[in-house]
Amino acid sequence: MKATSKFLTGERVLIVYAIFFLLFLYIPVLFLPLFSFSGSQYMTFPITDWTLERYVTMWKKTKLLEALYASIKVGIFASVISTILGILVARAMTRYLFPLKRTVMGFILLPMVFPEIIMGVGLLIFVIFVGMQLSLITVTAGHILICLPFSTVILISRFEGFDRSLEEASLDLGENAWQTFRRITFPIVGSGILASLLLTFTISFDEFLIAYFLSGHDPTLPIYIYGQLRHVKNIPYMLSLGSIILLVSFVTISFAEWIRRRGMSSKKIWFV
Repeated sequence: MKATSKFLTGERVLIVYAIFFLLFLYIPVLFLPLFSFSGSQYMTFPITDWTLERYVTMWKKTKLLEALYASIKVGIFASVISTILGILVARAMTRYLFPLKRTVMGFILLPMVFPEIIMGVGLLIFVIFVGMQLSLITVTAGHILICLPFSTVILISRFEGFDRSLEEASLDLGENAWQTFRRITFPIVGSGILASLLLTFTISFDEFLIAYFLSGHDPTLPIYIYGQLRHVKNIPYMLSLGSIILLVSFVTISFAEWIRRRGMSSKKIWFV
């Protein structure tokens, strides 16, 4: 009984801690959509003039639409390329044994913990050294670097426990490697691939520091927002835009995690 009561007490403490942690983390963020409905240029309480005018008129800004298109373009290329590389890495890490395997994996995951500002400076120096012009291409390359570890982690969780006999049976029946991947491997790991695409696109779309150092004359949306915040009259529009980005990012990441978990559950059922 004492052990049970201690367990329940510890569980309550963890629940209370989790609630306070989530409140501390997200309450400041919730002020963003709250003030986006204010008709005033200044963020003050109480809000007396509620309006949707900023949500309607901000889409008439040409520079905003150009930055949005640039971010979408960079996000698509970064997510697709990092997911393809993630598939190759995950397959190698779960299928083969080779020297320095853990060391290689550590280098691949290093951008997850490496300070982005240091990485951005290093990439900028490298780009200048090789004589490249700063553009959306250099931004995409930087985003691939930071998205690859996340793609790899997601896809390794799908490739682990994969029954290799299914692929071997397909090859024995006369299918080549590409047909085996398309008909056998892809349907099983497809949920992980989709989750990787969604998550890496969101990471690239929201990323600021790497884009700040590597963008040229075509800013991405986070860079555009940063530039507009210098002018008081543009702050309400940026609050509205930030609220939309926050909502879309939350939905996309939640959907990606749901797909990943569903894929893990279906994998367990498949092999039971």
